[in-house]
Amino acid sequence: MSLFDEQTLRKLDRLALVAAQVRAGQIKGERRSTKRGTSIEFADYRDYTRGDDLRRVDWNVFARLERPYIKLLEEEEDLAVHMLVDTSRSMDYGDGGASPGDGSAAAELNKFRYAQRLTAALAYVALAAGDRLTVSALRDEGPAAQFGPARGRAHTLRLLRFLEALKPGGATHLDAALRQYALGTRRAGLLFLVSDLFSPAGYVNGLSQLQGRGYEVAVLHLLAPDELDPPLAGDLRLIDAETGAPQDVTLDGSLRELYRRRVNGWRDEIEGYCLKRKIHFVPVTTDLPWDELVLFHLRQRGLVK
Repeated sequence: MSLFDEQTLRKLDRLALVAAQVRAGQIKGERRSTKRGTSIEFADYRDYTRGDDLRRVDWNVFARLERPYIKLLEEEEDLAVHMLVDTSRSMDYGDGGASPGDGSAAAELNKFRYAQRLTAALAYVALAAGDRLTVSALRDEGPAAQFGPARGRAHTLRLLRFLEALKPGGATHLDAALRQYALGTRRAGLLFLVSDLFSPAGYVNGLSQLQGRGYEVAVLHLLAPDELDPPLAGDLRLIDAETGAPQDVTLDGSLRELYRRRVNGWRDEIEGYCLKRKIHFVPVTTDLPWDELVLFHLRQRGLVK
């Protein structure tokens, strides 16, 4: 089941992720710094890494030492990019949308499939730009699935295989998972959280912990259209997707309207919190083609250029 076709990858090749303040890495890279007062003069060398642009190899040094080195300029530094994907059972909601394997940008109504494709797109942009990429699946049980850290296009196939192998299931205590990630021995940088934020314990402490550790955070809040305006009526038994707990309700027009107000109020509350804490907040519904989200909406918000 392929996430992308070649035409899609060519579109993504022209993009780069943007951090408001680039975090300088332990090694230099291909990303241009936003810092002022720097020059484009030679600064240093670093070892060649598979996937680096061969045009940046200093062939004179290679001829003398028989080892490839990349020439660096003073204003260049790499960016650590972190992608966190919610793999809880509530993410497995909605129809399949686009045909499996076609790589199209048609409406992708299954939340987890949409999350896979969105994560793959942003992760590929990071690899193509020479950023230091880590992708992690948020889960409560067992060791966390993780890809990377990795740099360069040569890791693209391994990235796509990693994402395609992820399966949603169980409950994810989002707050605890984010705190655990923040406390890990990882290099801080630009972090994308792809989640529906359905977690009884919330998310506030986890996001605060990430920011306290120096991460620049972007929340991609992913919901299905039916979760905003459910097409239901009558006497129903609702089952919690993660806990299995039942709830009997009678759904009429007034209750549906109350539900819509509350879910929109919940979204507004999240957005208000993120705005106050200078966290990028992007509300997403799965009827929005993922490529339109990346190529247009994230560009508008300054996360992609």
